[in-house]
Amino acid sequence: MNLQAMSSIFNRLFFVVAFLLFAAGLVEKAANLFGYTVVGSMYSAGRLFEFAGIMLLFVITLLIRDIRDRGRASG
Repeated sequence: MNLQAMSSIFNRLFFVVAFLLFAAGLVEKAANLFGYTVVGSMYSAGRLFEFAGIMLLFVITLLIRDIRDRGRASG
C-alpha cells in the first residue's frame, strides 16, 4: 500500500469520525434541551463539536497536501 492510498483511507476515516462526532454533539445538545444526556457527564455537546472541528482540520490539511503534491508532480 503506497502513501497515496493510505492518505485517502485516512481522509475518509477522519471525515467519517468527524461527522459522527458532530452528529453525537447535535443529539447531545437536543437531549440536553429536554434535561437528558446521551454520552453522560464525560463530554458536553460543545466538546464533541470541538473534537469534530479538530478532525475536520486534519482532513482539510491532508487534502491540501494531496493537492499540492499532485500539482508538483504534474508541473
